[in-house]
Amino acid sequence: MRAEKVTSVDVAMRAGVSQSAVSRVFTPGASVSPKMAEKVLKAAQELGYRPNVLARSLITGRSRIIGLVVAYLENQFYPDALERLSTALQAHGYHILVFMVSNDDAGVDRVMGELLDYQVDGIITASVGMSNALAARCAAAGVPVVLFNRGQDDHRLNQVTSNNLEGGRKIADFLAAGGHRRIAHIAGWSGSSTGRDREAGFRAGLEAAGVGLAACVDGMYNRETAAAAAREIFAGDDRPDAVFVGNDHMAFAVMDVLRFELNLDIPGDVSVVGYDDVPLASWPAYNLTTLRQPSNRMVEATVSTLLGWIEEGSSDVQKIQIDGPLMVRGSARIPEGWLDERL
Repeated sequence: MRAEKVTSVDVAMRAGVSQSAVSRVFTPGASVSPKMAEKVLKAAQELGYRPNVLARSLITGRSRIIGLVVAYLENQFYPDALERLSTALQAHGYHILVFMVSNDDAGVDRVMGELLDYQVDGIITASVGMSNALAARCAAAGVPVVLFNRGQDDHRLNQVTSNNLEGGRKIADFLAAGGHRRIAHIAGWSGSSTGRDREAGFRAGLEAAGVGLAACVDGMYNRETAAAAAREIFAGDDRPDAVFVGNDHMAFAVMDVLRFELNLDIPGDVSVVGYDDVPLASWPAYNLTTLRQPSNRMVEATVSTLLGWIEEGSSDVQKIQIDGPLMVRGSARIPEGWLDERL
Protein backbone atom coordinates (compact mmCIF):
# COMPACT_ATOMS: atom_id res chain seq x y z
CA MET A 1 0.00 0.00 0.00
CA ARG A 2 1.39 3.39 -1.00
CA ALA A 3 2.14 5.72 1.92
CA GLU A 4 0.43 9.10 1.97
CA LYS A 5 2.63 11.97 0.89
CA VAL A 6 3.88 14.23 3.65
CA THR A 7 2.83 17.86 3.15
CA SER A 8 3.98 21.22 4.48
CA VAL A 9 0.88 21.20 6.69
CA ASP A 10 2.15 18.03 8.42
CA VAL A 11 5.55 19.65 8.98
CA ALA A 12 3.92 22.81 10.37
CA MET A 13 1.85 20.75 12.84
CA ARG A 14 4.89 18.72 13.96
CA ALA A 15 7.04 21.86 14.39
CA GLY A 16 4.27 23.91 15.97
CA VAL A 17 4.57 26.71 13.43
CA SER A 18 2.49 28.13 10.58
CA GLN A 19 2.50 26.67 7.07
CA SER A 20 3.90 29.96 5.75
CA ALA A 21 6.87 29.56 8.12
CA VAL A 22 7.59 26.16 6.62
CA SER A 23 7.43 27.71 3.13
CA ARG A 24 9.91 30.45 4.10
CA VAL A 25 12.39 27.91 5.49
CA PHE A 26 12.45 26.05 2.17
CA THR A 27 12.60 29.20 0.02
CA PRO A 28 16.18 30.26 -0.81
CA GLY A 29 16.91 33.78 0.43
CA ALA A 30 13.71 34.09 2.50
CA SER A 31 13.94 35.76 5.92
CA VAL A 32 13.68 33.25 8.77
CA SER A 33 15.26 33.02 12.23
CA PRO A 34 17.82 30.28 12.95
CA LYS A 35 15.62 28.92 15.72
CA MET A 36 12.60 28.68 13.42
CA ALA A 37 14.67 27.03 10.67
CA GLU A 38 16.04 24.46 13.12
CA LYS A 39 12.54 23.50 14.32
CA VAL A 40 11.15 23.18 10.81
CA LEU A 41 14.10 21.24 9.40
CA LYS A 42 14.03 18.84 12.35
CA ALA A 43 10.32 18.16 11.82
CA ALA A 44 10.82 17.77 8.07
CA GLN A 45 13.61 15.24 8.59
CA GLU A 46 11.53 13.23 11.07
CA LEU A 47 8.61 13.07 8.65
CA GLY A 48 10.69 12.59 5.48
CA TYR A 49 9.31 15.76 3.92
CA ARG A 50 10.67 17.34 0.74
CA PRO A 51 9.20 20.55 -0.73
CA ASN A 52 7.36 20.37 -4.05
CA VAL A 53 9.50 22.63 -6.21
CA LEU A 54 7.11 22.63 -9.16
CA ALA A 55 4.14 23.50 -6.97
CA ARG A 56 6.10 26.37 -5.43
CA SER A 57 6.92 27.69 -8.88
CA LEU A 58 3.20 28.22 -9.52
CA ILE A 59 3.16 30.59 -6.56
CA THR A 60 6.50 32.35 -7.01
CA GLY A 61 6.60 32.30 -10.80
CA ARG A 62 10.14 30.90 -10.60
CA SER A 63 10.97 27.21 -11.04
CA ARG A 64 14.75 27.66 -10.67
CA ILE A 65 15.04 25.16 -13.52
CA ILE A 66 17.22 25.84 -16.56
CA GLY A 67 16.65 23.83 -19.72
CA LEU A 68 19.80 22.60 -21.50
CA VAL A 69 19.24 21.48 -25.09
CA VAL A 70 21.98 19.62 -26.96
CA ALA A 71 21.99 17.87 -30.33
CA TYR A 72 24.73 15.29 -29.86
CA LEU A 73 27.38 14.30 -27.33
CA GLU A 74 29.82 12.30 -29.48
CA ASN A 75 32.06 15.36 -29.71
CA GLN A 76 34.05 15.51 -26.47
CA PHE A 77 33.70 19.29 -26.35
CA TYR A 78 30.03 19.07 -25.35
CA PRO A 79 30.09 16.67 -22.38
CA ASP A 80 32.85 18.80 -20.87
CA ALA A 81 31.00 22.07 -21.56
CA LEU A 82 27.68 20.70 -20.24
CA GLU A 83 29.37 19.55 -17.03
CA ARG A 84 30.79 23.05 -16.58
CA LEU A 85 27.42 24.66 -17.31
CA SER A 86 25.62 22.35 -14.90
CA THR A 87 28.15 22.95 -12.10
CA ALA A 88 28.06 26.72 -12.56
CA LEU A 89 24.25 26.89 -12.58
CA GLN A 90 23.91 24.60 -9.56
CA ALA A 91 26.29 26.89 -7.67
CA HIS A 92 23.68 29.63 -8.19
CA GLY A 93 20.86 27.43 -6.92
CA TYR A 94 19.42 26.32 -10.25
CA HIS A 95 18.44 22.81 -11.30
CA ILE A 96 19.23 21.45 -14.76
CA LEU A 97 16.85 19.74 -17.17
CA VAL A 98 18.70 18.23 -20.16
CA PHE A 99 16.96 17.44 -23.44
CA MET A 100 18.56 15.72 -26.43
CA VAL A 101 17.34 16.72 -29.89
CA SER A 102 17.95 15.98 -33.52
CA ASN A 103 19.52 18.94 -35.31
CA ASP A 104 16.48 19.78 -37.44
CA ASP A 105 14.03 22.63 -36.92
CA ALA A 106 11.04 20.36 -36.22
CA GLY A 107 12.84 18.34 -33.55
CA VAL A 108 14.32 21.41 -31.89
CA ASP A 109 11.03 23.30 -31.85
CA ARG A 110 9.16 20.32 -30.40
CA VAL A 111 11.62 19.87 -27.53
CA MET A 112 11.91 23.59 -26.84
CA GLY A 113 8.13 23.79 -26.70
CA GLU A 114 8.11 21.02 -24.12
CA LEU A 115 10.70 22.91 -22.07
CA LEU A 116 8.43 25.95 -21.95
CA ASP A 117 5.68 23.68 -20.61
CA TYR A 118 8.01 22.80 -17.71
CA GLN A 119 8.01 26.48 -16.71
CA VAL A 120 11.80 26.77 -17.00
CA ASP A 121 13.35 30.08 -15.99
CA GLY A 122 15.75 30.05 -18.93
CA ILE A 123 17.08 27.94 -21.80
CA ILE A 124 20.63 27.24 -23.01
CA THR A 125 21.07 25.52 -26.35
CA ALA A 126 24.43 23.85 -27.04
CA SER A 127 25.19 23.97 -30.77
CA VAL A 128 21.47 24.02 -31.57
CA GLY A 129 19.55 26.68 -33.46
CA MET A 130 15.85 27.49 -33.24
CA SER A 131 13.14 28.82 -35.52
CA ASN A 132 12.07 32.45 -35.53
CA ALA A 133 8.58 31.38 -34.42
CA LEU A 134 9.94 29.62 -31.35
CA ALA A 135 12.25 32.54 -30.55
CA ALA A 136 9.19 34.77 -30.59
CA ARG A 137 7.32 32.36 -28.31
CA CYS A 138 10.18 32.33 -25.79
CA ALA A 139 10.34 36.13 -25.87
CA ALA A 140 6.58 36.39 -25.35
CA ALA A 141 6.79 33.98 -22.39
CA GLY A 142 9.61 36.00 -20.83
CA VAL A 143 12.01 33.03 -21.01
CA PRO A 144 15.55 34.13 -21.93
CA VAL A 145 17.55 31.97 -24.33
CA VAL A 146 21.32 31.80 -24.73
CA LEU A 147 22.83 29.99 -27.71
CA PHE A 148 26.08 28.31 -26.65
CA ASN A 149 28.65 27.68 -29.40
CA ARG A 150 26.17 28.64 -32.09
CA GLY A 151 25.29 31.97 -33.65
CA GLN A 152 21.98 32.95 -35.19
CA ASP A 153 20.78 36.08 -36.95
CA ASP A 154 17.95 36.91 -34.55
CA HIS A 155 18.00 40.10 -32.46
CA ARG A 156 16.08 38.40 -29.61
CA LEU A 157 18.65 35.67 -28.94
CA ASN A 158 21.78 35.92 -26.82
CA GLN A 159 24.75 33.94 -28.07
CA VAL A 160 28.20 32.97 -26.82
CA THR A 161 30.78 31.50 -29.19
CA SER A 162 34.49 31.37 -29.67
CA ASN A 163 35.79 33.83 -32.26
CA ASN A 164 35.46 31.35 -35.10
CA LEU A 165 36.46 33.76 -37.88
CA GLU A 166 39.67 34.71 -36.07
CA GLY A 167 40.33 31.08 -35.19
CA GLY A 168 40.15 30.09 -38.86
CA ARG A 169 42.53 32.93 -39.76
CA LYS A 170 45.05 31.85 -37.10
CA ILE A 171 45.13 28.33 -38.50
CA ALA A 172 45.60 29.62 -42.06
CA ASP A 173 48.47 31.86 -40.92
CA PHE A 174 50.11 28.93 -39.11
CA LEU A 175 49.93 26.53 -42.06
CA ALA A 176 51.03 29.14 -44.60
CA ALA A 177 53.97 30.15 -42.37
CA GLY A 178 54.95 26.47 -42.25
CA GLY A 179 55.54 26.50 -46.01
CA HIS A 180 52.44 24.52 -46.98
CA ARG A 181 51.10 25.32 -50.44
CA ARG A 182 48.51 22.58 -51.05
CA ILE A 183 46.14 23.02 -48.14
CA ALA A 184 42.78 21.27 -47.79
CA HIS A 185 39.85 21.93 -45.50
CA ILE A 186 37.38 19.36 -44.15
CA ALA A 187 34.85 21.83 -42.87
CA GLY A 188 32.29 21.69 -40.14
CA TRP A 189 28.60 21.49 -41.05
CA SER A 190 27.76 24.29 -43.50
CA GLY A 191 24.33 24.59 -41.87
CA SER A 192 25.95 25.88 -38.67
CA SER A 193 27.40 29.30 -37.97
CA THR A 194 30.50 27.71 -36.45
CA GLY A 195 31.25 25.70 -39.57
CA ARG A 196 30.64 28.64 -41.89
CA ASP A 197 32.65 31.13 -39.83
CA ARG A 198 35.66 28.86 -39.36
CA GLU A 199 35.76 28.19 -43.10
CA ALA A 200 35.33 31.88 -43.94
CA GLY A 201 38.16 32.88 -41.60
CA PHE A 202 40.37 30.11 -42.97
CA ARG A 203 39.75 31.12 -46.58
CA ALA A 204 40.42 34.78 -45.77
CA GLY A 205 43.68 33.88 -44.03
CA LEU A 206 44.88 31.77 -46.94
CA GLU A 207 43.99 34.48 -49.44
CA ALA A 208 45.92 37.06 -47.42
CA ALA A 209 48.93 34.73 -47.45
CA GLY A 210 48.64 34.18 -51.21
CA VAL A 211 47.82 30.48 -50.85
CA GLY A 212 44.96 28.76 -52.67
CA LEU A 213 42.62 26.17 -51.14
CA ALA A 214 43.40 22.81 -52.73
CA ALA A 215 40.15 21.11 -51.66
CA CYS A 216 37.17 21.76 -49.40
CA VAL A 217 34.58 19.20 -48.27
CA ASP A 218 31.74 19.56 -45.76
CA GLY A 219 32.51 17.05 -42.99
CA MET A 220 29.10 17.61 -41.33
CA TYR A 221 30.80 17.42 -37.90
CA ASN A 222 30.56 13.66 -38.38
CA ARG A 223 33.45 11.18 -37.96
CA GLU A 224 32.43 8.85 -40.78
CA THR A 225 31.80 11.72 -43.20
CA ALA A 226 35.17 13.26 -42.36
CA ALA A 227 36.94 9.91 -42.79
CA ALA A 228 35.35 9.44 -46.22
CA ALA A 229 36.40 12.98 -47.18
CA ALA A 230 40.01 12.20 -46.19
CA ARG A 231 40.03 9.07 -48.36
CA GLU A 232 38.76 11.12 -51.31
CA ILE A 233 41.05 14.13 -50.89
CA PHE A 234 44.26 12.18 -50.25
CA ALA A 235 43.71 9.35 -52.75
CA GLY A 236 45.78 10.76 -55.65
CA ASP A 237 49.48 11.49 -56.07
CA ASP A 238 48.86 15.24 -56.06
CA ARG A 239 47.59 15.13 -52.51
CA PRO A 240 47.48 18.11 -50.11
CA ASP A 241 50.40 18.62 -47.74
CA ALA A 242 48.16 20.00 -44.96
CA VAL A 243 44.55 19.84 -43.83
CA PHE A 244 42.50 21.93 -41.42
CA VAL A 245 39.67 19.85 -39.99
CA GLY A 246 36.68 21.78 -38.63
CA ASN A 247 36.74 20.18 -35.17
CA ASP A 248 38.83 17.69 -33.19
CA HIS A 249 36.10 15.04 -33.28
CA MET A 250 36.52 14.81 -37.06
CA ALA A 251 40.28 15.40 -36.96
CA PHE A 252 40.86 12.20 -34.98
CA ALA A 253 39.05 10.19 -37.67
CA VAL A 254 41.04 11.94 -40.41
CA MET A 255 44.34 11.17 -38.66
CA ASP A 256 43.38 7.51 -38.31
CA VAL A 257 42.65 7.27 -42.05
CA LEU A 258 45.86 9.05 -43.05
CA ARG A 259 48.04 6.88 -40.82
CA PHE A 260 46.47 3.46 -40.87
CA GLU A 261 44.74 3.31 -44.26
CA LEU A 262 46.89 5.54 -46.48
CA ASN A 263 50.20 4.99 -44.65
CA LEU A 264 51.02 8.69 -44.53
CA ASP A 265 53.30 10.18 -41.91
CA ILE A 266 51.95 12.99 -39.71
CA PRO A 267 53.43 15.62 -39.94
CA GLY A 268 56.13 14.38 -42.35
CA ASP A 269 53.75 13.85 -45.29
CA VAL A 270 50.82 15.94 -44.15
CA SER A 271 50.11 18.39 -41.34
CA VAL A 272 46.77 18.14 -39.54
CA VAL A 273 45.14 20.92 -37.48
CA GLY A 274 41.84 20.68 -35.60
CA TYR A 275 39.54 22.98 -33.66
CA ASP A 276 38.28 22.74 -30.01
CA ASP A 277 41.23 21.32 -28.03
CA VAL A 278 39.26 18.53 -26.35
CA PRO A 279 41.18 16.47 -23.74
CA LEU A 280 41.99 13.69 -26.24
CA ALA A 281 43.86 16.18 -28.44
CA SER A 282 46.77 16.33 -26.01
CA TRP A 283 47.08 12.54 -25.68
CA PRO A 284 50.32 11.18 -27.21
CA ALA A 285 48.33 9.01 -29.64
CA TYR A 286 47.12 12.16 -31.46
CA ASN A 287 49.21 15.09 -30.14
CA LEU A 288 46.95 17.32 -32.22
CA THR A 289 47.68 20.94 -33.03
CA THR A 290 44.33 22.64 -32.59
CA LEU A 291 42.59 25.95 -31.90
CA ARG A 292 41.36 25.94 -28.30
CA GLN A 293 37.79 26.92 -27.63
CA PRO A 294 37.99 28.54 -24.16
CA SER A 295 35.05 26.57 -22.75
CA ASN A 296 35.52 27.85 -19.20
CA ARG A 297 35.23 31.49 -20.32
CA MET A 298 32.39 30.63 -22.68
CA VAL A 299 30.50 28.95 -19.82
CA GLU A 300 31.09 31.92 -17.52
CA ALA A 301 29.76 34.32 -20.15
CA THR A 302 26.75 32.10 -20.85
CA VAL A 303 25.75 31.77 -17.19
CA SER A 304 26.37 35.47 -16.50
CA THR A 305 24.23 36.48 -19.48
CA LEU A 306 21.39 34.12 -18.61
CA LEU A 307 21.26 35.06 -14.92
CA GLY A 308 21.45 38.74 -15.84
CA TRP A 309 18.13 38.31 -17.66
CA ILE A 310 16.53 36.10 -15.00
CA GLU A 311 17.65 37.80 -11.80
CA GLU A 312 18.44 41.36 -12.81
CA GLY A 313 15.85 41.90 -15.52
CA SER A 314 18.45 42.70 -18.17
CA SER A 315 17.09 43.23 -21.68
CA ASP A 316 20.37 43.85 -23.52
CA VAL A 317 20.94 41.04 -26.00
CA GLN A 318 24.55 39.83 -25.89
CA LYS A 319 26.50 38.60 -28.94
CA ILE A 320 29.75 37.45 -27.31
CA GLN A 321 32.77 36.07 -29.16
CA ILE A 322 35.75 34.84 -27.12
CA ASP A 323 39.19 34.46 -28.64
CA GLY A 324 41.18 31.26 -28.10
CA PRO A 325 44.84 30.32 -28.62
CA LEU A 326 46.34 27.93 -31.14
CA MET A 327 47.72 24.93 -29.22
CA VAL A 328 50.82 23.90 -31.17
CA ARG A 329 51.65 20.20 -30.81
CA GLY A 330 53.18 17.50 -32.98
CA SER A 331 50.57 16.86 -35.70
CA ALA A 332 51.64 19.79 -37.85
CA ARG A 333 54.90 21.23 -39.12
CA ILE A 334 55.96 24.09 -36.85
CA PRO A 335 57.15 27.18 -38.75
CA GLU A 336 60.73 28.20 -38.01
CA GLY A 337 60.82 30.65 -35.11
CA TRP A 338 57.05 30.35 -34.54
CA LEU A 339 57.26 29.27 -30.90
CA ASP A 340 60.11 31.70 -30.11
CA GLU A 341 58.01 34.62 -31.35
CA ARG A 342 55.27 33.69 -28.90
CA LEU A 343 57.41 33.27 -25.79
